[in-house]
Parts: sequence; structure tokens; C-alpha cells
Amino acid sequence: MKTSLPAKIWIYFLLIVTSLLVFFPVLYAFMISFMTAPEIIQGRFFPKEISLENYAKVFDRLPLLSYLLNSFIVSISVMLGQLVVCSLAAYAFVFFKFKGRDFIFFLFISTMMIPWEATMIPNVFTIRKLDWFNTYQGLTLPFFALAFGTFLLRQHFLTIPKELHEASQIAGLSRFKFFWKVVLPISKTSLVTLGAYGFLTTWNMYLWPLLITTNQSVRTVQIGLKQLQSQEIATEWGVVMAGVIVVIIPTLLLLFIGQKQLQKGLSQGALK
Repeated sequence: MKTSLPAKIWIYFLLIVTSLLVFFPVLYAFMISFMTAPEIIQGRFFPKEISLENYAKVFDRLPLLSYLLNSFIVSISVMLGQLVVCSLAAYAFVFFKFKGRDFIFFLFISTMMIPWEATMIPNVFTIRKLDWFNTYQGLTLPFFALAFGTFLLRQHFLTIPKELHEASQIAGLSRFKFFWKVVLPISKTSLVTLGAYGFLTTWNMYLWPLLITTNQSVRTVQIGLKQLQSQEIATEWGVVMAGVIVVIIPTLLLLFIGQKQLQKGLSQGALK
């Protein structure tokens, strides 16, 4: 079905308008990061001149590089942990036959209905019992098992022909070799989708690192942003926005690079 020229122009117009509306907060924060305090008070949109003074102040007032490194360590650890745990769980739910498999799977998936806030307090007590406060394992391990990730990968694993599994058994491949050499290579799209999702959600996490860390050596960058809004520098929004821009750059890069894979992977999970 061909789309007429006026319809195309109207569609592109709507896309441009909605894109500007969605991206406006980020664009305005980017502009503010180059402004002086008087320019911000005047309500200007464009700075008179580009100055990197606010960015220099951010790195001077906070151990931002240390916070960024901690966020990278925590986000990548959670991402890898979720890929390992969810892929193995999904593999078991698809290729292992055992009594009550479907019931256990749907019971596992039903945990998605439980708000994270409802499990937060028990998790904090568990971390305290294990003496994992101010540690990377306390920041990462509770998020390795992800029901959404298991569901996403299981939906993709179900598309793998059963004949392929039977052929691998005839060829003498063990279950782990079939998982490693056959299942994972043909599931790259779903794995990349889950990896990007896990990295982004962990990178933007604020409450959990705030609850179980009191030491700056392991605190993440989101807590650093909150510190920028302390009473002493409350009026310097240029500094705050400079910090925001530094923090969102990795997430924007990841979204731009993995946009197609992310969209494709989520569509596969939804259509199955």
C-alpha cells in the first residue's frame, strides 16, 4: 500500500514535533550546562558563549570519575549476571522436561506482578545479614535473577526447531555444548536486547545504592547527582545540568548503538 505525498509530509511533521517534545528536556539541560547563573535566572535558552566552567566545577566538587567507574562496574556486572542466569533458566524451561515445568515457569513469571518496593525491605535485611553493605556484591547479586529476562529469552528459545536439538543429541553434543554452541549464537538479538535493558536499568538505579551504601568508594553516579543538589550549591543549576549531561552520555550512546537490536529483540518477545 502506497502512502500519498501529503500523508508522508503529515507523518514526518508529527514525528519531528513529537521528537522535539520528547528531546526538549535533554536539549534544554544541555544548553543550561553552558550558561552562567545570571543567564539561567533570565530564562535564556541559548548561552551567550560556550563555557566549560560548569563541567570543570562538577569534576572539582565531586569524585565523579570514581562514581562513573562504580556505575560501570555495577551495571556491567548486573548485565552479565542477568545474561548468564536468565539464559540458563530459559534454556531449562524450554529444553528440559520435568514435572510441573509450566507451573513453575508461570509461578516464576508471576513475580513480575510484585512491586520491587514490596521486596526492598526483606532484601535490605538479607544484605545486612550477609554483611554485604558497601560492597559490589550487595549492589549486584540481588538483580541477577530477572523474570522479564527469562521470559524474553524463553520466547526466543521456543522458536528454535526441536529437530535441531534432536540432531545435536544424535551427534553426541552434551546439553551444555548445545546451549553454548547452538542456542546462544542464534539468540544474539535477544541477548543484546536483554543486555542493553539490564545495563540501562542498573545505570539509572538510585534507591538501592542509596540504601546499602554509605561509603563513597562504592557509591554510584546517581547518588553523586543528588549530592550536586545539596544546599551549598542549590542555585548553581548549570553545574547540576553539566553533571546530568555527563551521566546520561553513556546511556544515550548505548541507545543509539543498540537501537535496532533493542527494537528487534523486544518485538520478537512480544510477537511470540
